[in-house]
Amino acid sequence: MATPAGPVHEALAELELVDHHCHGVVAGPLDRAGFEALLTEGDRWPGVSPFDTPAGVAVRRHCAPVLDLERHAPADDYLARRAELGPPEVNRRFLAAARTGVFCVDTGFTPHRLTTPGELAAAGGGVAHEIVRLETVAEAVAARGVEAGGYADAFRAAALDAVRRPGVIGVKSVAAYRTGFELDPARPSDAEVTRAARRWLARGGRLDEPVLVRHLLWTAVDLGLPLQLHTGFGDSDIRLHQVDPSRLTDWLHLTAGTIPVLLLHCWPYQRQAAYLAAVFEQVYLDMGLTLHHVGPVRARAVLEEALEITPFRKLLYSSDAYGVAEFYALGALAFRRGLGELLQDRVDADELGLPDALRLARWAAADNARRVYRLPDGH
Repeated sequence: MATPAGPVHEALAELELVDHHCHGVVAGPLDRAGFEALLTEGDRWPGVSPFDTPAGVAVRRHCAPVLDLERHAPADDYLARRAELGPPEVNRRFLAAARTGVFCVDTGFTPHRLTTPGELAAAGGGVAHEIVRLETVAEAVAARGVEAGGYADAFRAAALDAVRRPGVIGVKSVAAYRTGFELDPARPSDAEVTRAARRWLARGGRLDEPVLVRHLLWTAVDLGLPLQLHTGFGDSDIRLHQVDPSRLTDWLHLTAGTIPVLLLHCWPYQRQAAYLAAVFEQVYLDMGLTLHHVGPVRARAVLEEALEITPFRKLLYSSDAYGVAEFYALGALAFRRGLGELLQDRVDADELGLPDALRLARWAAADNARRVYRLPDGH
């Protein structure tokens, strides 16, 4: 997975990444249907293979050599070699190729049997921390049984217990999937929460009651840890026009001076996210998930738009890899290559000094995340 030459590229290739938002990988074997399902955020299309997407092509181009195959190996050959090596070796190779030193793992989405944070870190030769998904906490509270009038206190207590577990460094909300961001930004009253809890508990299912989603976001503020928010690109459950992060502007005004807010993924709203990072002290962003889906060829364009006005202390790296370890390697490659190209070109044009470029690369690759999550140097 060689990157182009140049001092910025070389420095980025040597840096261990802090992946501030990721997931486990499937621990067992995957057949073709299972692997292809994890290649895409979309539904399956009869007669159309997810290998015939930008992400699928990038896997065959950049991941095949990691499995000792020729570049652009046919999909059947790729999957046969993957099965021959077996999941532990495949995962080890791709996680090693990513050169990630710290994994911040969202443990709240597990439709598959995934590696634990510890297993992921051991395979990648790094250390792991946990990100608590607050909707999962709320749904567990409901599943245990709670009266509507006691929901607020029960959720708050469960969230506090969750974030006090060893290794937890942040929380996450998937409000984007549940309600979108067209929410009243104000903290809901106790009476509003009780009425909303009564409606939700009566019908059951996942947490998609707007008042309770607002309550969850304000509870995150009270917890005091960095809050990750999915924005932009996701699967078909998303209503993309409702997850533009600029819709959070009023809430960000109300929460100024409280906790760091980390906008995940962002595409196609990377410019809106950049604006928020430029005008709100507490806002940060990444282009995770996007980078391995656009691939190394387009990573620079996406990052360049994000960095038009984003303060350099506000860009973090994440892979948002889920299920297949290839996305760890592809996300890291796309980030290193895309950021390296745009910084190196600015150095070559004398718009940026080389020492500054190297410093900015270190910040985005690892140091910004260490600062936001209060991680020690080295881990």
